[in-house]
Amino acid sequence: MRIKKAVITAAARGERLYPVADTIQKAMLPVIDTDGLHKPVIQIIAEEAFASGIEELCIVCAPGDGDRYLTAFASLRDNLFNSFKGVDWAKKEAEKIDHLLSQIQFAEQQEPLGYGHAVYCAREFVNNEPFLLLLGDYLYVSNLKLKSCAAQLLELASQENCSVSAVNPTIEHQIGRYGTVTGKQEPNRSGVYQIEKIIEKPTLSVAELELQTPGLRAGYYLCFFGMHVFTPSIFGILQKYIDQSSTNILLTPALQELAETENYLALEVKGNRYDLSRKHGLLRAQIALGLAGDAHGEILSTMVELLAEANSRTV
Repeated sequence: MRIKKAVITAAARGERLYPVADTIQKAMLPVIDTDGLHKPVIQIIAEEAFASGIEELCIVCAPGDGDRYLTAFASLRDNLFNSFKGVDWAKKEAEKIDHLLSQIQFAEQQEPLGYGHAVYCAREFVNNEPFLLLLGDYLYVSNLKLKSCAAQLLELASQENCSVSAVNPTIEHQIGRYGTVTGKQEPNRSGVYQIEKIIEKPTLSVAELELQTPGLRAGYYLCFFGMHVFTPSIFGILQKYIDQSSTNILLTPALQELAETENYLALEVKGNRYDLSRKHGLLRAQIALGLAGDAHGEILSTMVELLAEANSRTV
């Protein structure tokens, strides 16, 4: 199957990033990308999707945020044109923003009714096609030079013509932060699993009983990476949960039903995800992008200098 559409969920207000999220959408926070340029987080996520073959993009946002995104990106583009006239990098960057603006749509989540509900808000945009789902407060850094995390996921989903979720082997003391899955490894396919069971943010005792995956290192579990490809059938499942509840619609129960009704795989993506909403999450993501990009040597030197300074203060 061909996946042309992507959805980025960015409706949450970002309470854990107070006070900055009170003045700017957290997805518009600036970081330095691997190419050395400052960009809003959501632009980096969108550019990874476009570079992986995605043609259309929908941002699920809070009421009124769509116009704010459009205004902010138009301002960035105009500043690049006006402040750096004739400069090649600025012209290319402005053209990227123009492309983003031409391919982007918005779906408003009128009330904060849960992550599953946020995904459901993109149903009209998806229009019965398979789609890539990304989180607006995660940055992804691939361990492969020529293939992004999104490209790895899209490749398998296209080959197998089914839903695929990216996962990472995660040490046991961290699994309470993620949806965690287990399943059987596909024969002769390293890192590909047929999903059998999913539990959202399990306790370690539950994980030990129900989520052990043969072949993983002791103390590690398969946790969601924050990136999925879904067939449109996910919306029919979500609709049932929405009809049953009017408060908090989770995605995980719908994914469990998806695993029970159709072919649904997990892929160990070669890369790392960085949750910007966590304490020091933005800092960790920035360091990871720096180490993966053109400024690798400079970042390493800076880290060594900072560690030396910190050490000298403790002596």
